[in-house]
Amino acid sequence: MSQWEVVIGLETHAQLQTQSKIFSGAATAFGAAPNAQACAVDLALPGVLPVLNREAVVCAIKFGLAIGAGIAPRSIFARKNYFYPDLPKGYQISQYEIPVVSGGGLAIHAGEQEKFIHLTRAHLEEDAGKSLHEDFHGKSGIDLNRAGTPLLEIVTEPDMRSAAEAVAYAKALHALVQWIGICDGNMQEGSFRCDANVSVRRPGGPLGTRREIKNLNSFKFMQQAIDYEIQWQINEIEEGRQIQQATVLFDPDTGETRAMRSKEDAHDYRYFPDPDLLPLEIKPEWIEEVKSGMPELPVAMTSRFESSYGLSAYDAATLTATLETARYFEDVITDAGKDNAKLCANWVMGEIAARLNREELSIAAAPVSATQLASVIKRIADNTISNKIARDVFDALWSGEGKDADAIIAAKGLKQITDSGAIEKIIDEVLAANQKSVEEFRAGKDKAFNALVGQAMKATRGKANPQQVNDLLRKKLSC
Repeated sequence: MSQWEVVIGLETHAQLQTQSKIFSGAATAFGAAPNAQACAVDLALPGVLPVLNREAVVCAIKFGLAIGAGIAPRSIFARKNYFYPDLPKGYQISQYEIPVVSGGGLAIHAGEQEKFIHLTRAHLEEDAGKSLHEDFHGKSGIDLNRAGTPLLEIVTEPDMRSAAEAVAYAKALHALVQWIGICDGNMQEGSFRCDANVSVRRPGGPLGTRREIKNLNSFKFMQQAIDYEIQWQINEIEEGRQIQQATVLFDPDTGETRAMRSKEDAHDYRYFPDPDLLPLEIKPEWIEEVKSGMPELPVAMTSRFESSYGLSAYDAATLTATLETARYFEDVITDAGKDNAKLCANWVMGEIAARLNREELSIAAAPVSATQLASVIKRIADNTISNKIARDVFDALWSGEGKDADAIIAAKGLKQITDSGAIEKIIDEVLAANQKSVEEFRAGKDKAFNALVGQAMKATRGKANPQQVNDLLRKKLSC
């Protein structure tokens, strides 16, 4: 493999979160009955004209701002001509020579190395319909619900050198479009689809012939498809055969790619400006208006979490994986206090994340609110309860047994024992009843100490302050 260099570029179609389609007023909701959301414009009936959806343009501006790209003050729509049964017009409205967004990029982490992936462009276009081949008694049906759905096609430079880098970029892009609220990122429903252009070459040599793997709708499949395609191309070349430019599909059942058709070039589509649509003009005032409504971006928020809350780079990055998680964490800190930032981070990344993962819930659907979690953390911080008891309180909150930590602590009698005299008395009783463990500890067996701590905690039903138990026990045993 070291004799070969892999070259990968990705094209991603992100479905924009608008209520209506890009050139018509039809709805974009997923799951409607076939053709229930296809109006006269989508059906390409004679005499209808497209009208650009302003919100789709807002989404494109947001994306351009988020990646540090240039936003064209004037861009045009073009007709991309090709025939397919689910394309009633015989052409797709897209952008070609002058896209709305140019340049910019995303930083990714593949392993320990950070790498910047440059973007070529991002342009607005409409989606096609969908051909249905099941339950039609050997025939095919056409569903035009998706026809006209607004897409932002995001194209990278061929900067990636492995499947791992391609997946890292796709994940970063997937997180970003959700963060800025322009795409729901649902890969199963087709809201976020990637095409991978893959080629191999000798290091330093000219670019090889690329093959495009279409419609990768999971990160797992992307990794598998690219790895297979890389090895297939290397084998072909080493056996003396030439790579033919082609569009291929990945079969998850076999783990292989297979050619679908020869790959078209831009001139095959006979692009020309759409005469029914005026040029899109975006003035600086519009860009500033959009910018003022955007959330703090992940990179800036990660840096702020490190500087303001004293979190590690890992913790900050984990907590800013999604905007919902970041906001939940900051809501917890607002109630629990900045001094407890690390404790808040541990609980959000630990108990909360584990429960959500186990029950397949989003953080927005967490049964324990940020305020409730803060109530637990405050009682740990002021030594009202131990970490162990806190988990019992958290369990009760998760199952809906109480409104906050204080109510559960009072109802269940879980308040931690911190009175030194009371703890000392219990320790004296434990030492008297466990002379064998005392002798073993004094003989150098550290495990005996842990056994004595366990007995003391058992005697207090877990309510004693663990640190006080440890300190007093060591003091007694050193006498």
